[in-house]
Amino acid sequence: MPAAIAVPTNGIELNVHEAGTGPVVVLLHGFPGLAYTWRHQIPALVAAGYRVVVPDLRGYGASDMPPDVEDYDIAELTGDLVGLLDRVGAREAVFVGHDFGGLLAWQMALLHRDRVAGVISMNTPHVPHWGLWLHPEIAGPALEEGETFVADPGVDPIAQMREVYSPDMYVLMFVSGDEADRAMDADPRATIRSAYRKDLMRASEWDALPAFATNMEYYGKPIPAELPGKDVLSDDELDVYARSFARTGFTPAINWYRNISRNWKAGLEIDQQVRVPALMISAEHDVVLRPAMTRGMADYVPDLETHVIPDAWHWTPEEKPDAVNRLAIDWLQRHYPPR
Repeated sequence: MPAAIAVPTNGIELNVHEAGTGPVVVLLHGFPGLAYTWRHQIPALVAAGYRVVVPDLRGYGASDMPPDVEDYDIAELTGDLVGLLDRVGAREAVFVGHDFGGLLAWQMALLHRDRVAGVISMNTPHVPHWGLWLHPEIAGPALEEGETFVADPGVDPIAQMREVYSPDMYVLMFVSGDEADRAMDADPRATIRSAYRKDLMRASEWDALPAFATNMEYYGKPIPAELPGKDVLSDDELDVYARSFARTGFTPAINWYRNISRNWKAGLEIDQQVRVPALMISAEHDVVLRPAMTRGMADYVPDLETHVIPDAWHWTPEEKPDAVNRLAIDWLQRHYPPR
């Protein structure tokens, strides 16, 4: 990783790694991630002729962690990135996001279109009005046999999620109190290791599991002695994450989820069309952010290219860095070429 500097933006400081010259590409990690998530992408993008800007996002790593839940709403998160572009002297950038970083990249295109040259999202499709977790591909398996549910973009998505999922579904647990925070903080290393898994079962097999699985009860639960699948991270890589979250705790990162209702309400009058070129990279076996969720996405992202990385689960930048780099650089050189 290139050395990091503290960059003032939007009333806080972000810990930012920067390398290379050329058109600006900003890499946005997900939950629970860090700028370190992109360690395999940074040198490849620099070699391809890009200036790469990689922050620990608000609430993560060595970046500032304001105290209030509302400090993590989408206006603040996107405001951080606008200010970051100003600080690095860039009029626009392609925003590359994974997991919640993908959500953030899509929202940048909706809220700050003039600063966004394009979006590359890994695993996370654009679903209007914060309806990601209500998409029928993942909501359907949680329903009782014979039940149906159709999401309403005009209704608070958290309220609708309570109709579909158990109270221990990870997003609902996050917004309902600090039980998950305390459980995850108790052993950050085990929390990260249990989350970062690969070589798991396929979505069709997952859907046949008991309700705790189809209800996505992922965090805040006892961690089993024997974890499924294989580790994504080496011991040394796991140490980087474990040390960081041992220092910060998980609450600031979880606060992003605690603003979903607030973000939905603020965006009700916002056009949900993404009017920049976009690349969607899905992972074949991601059981939550499924490739099938991209069907119909072109209705809201007209200039869309999609790819599915085979034999991949959720943590694509770290599981399949060569495939990710190849797809991202090919798209960038066609849509946002070095000058």
